[in-house]
Amino acid sequence: MSLLDHLNQDMKQAMRNREKQKLSVIRMVKASLQNEAIKLGKEELSEEEELTVLARELKQRKDSLREFEEAGREDLVENLRFEIDVLQVYMPKQLTTEELEEIVLETIKEVNATSKQEMGKVMGALMPKVKGKADGTEVKTLVQKHLS
Repeated sequence: MSLLDHLNQDMKQAMRNREKQKLSVIRMVKASLQNEAIKLGKEELSEEEELTVLARELKQRKDSLREFEEAGREDLVENLRFEIDVLQVYMPKQLTTEELEEIVLETIKEVNATSKQEMGKVMGALMPKVKGKADGTEVKTLVQKHLS
């Protein structure tokens, strides 16, 4: 089942259950996907492009959540946590730290990187492998750790 089909199914269910907040999040994701398709001039997005849009939406919310927590805006924090939980449902299973570390070490060997100056080369080869399955910040931290 495609992501759009999954979203449509969940949207109908949210309408039936009168879950306004969940319905709002699903509609927002669908709009983002449609906007991206229009921007790229396509009828439908590929699975990878859909994943990119979802990851971007999730990252925006996580960044906002951190800022709202620092500002003490608990009213907005709860709403964002709910949105993040809804978005997580549509993301692929996240890699564990051990799995991610294994992929990082493998990629470092592949590109023969030995110093931090080659971090860009490693990240360029690594990110397509873990796209949507790991947080970019965590990936960067692990790469830095192993290149030092």
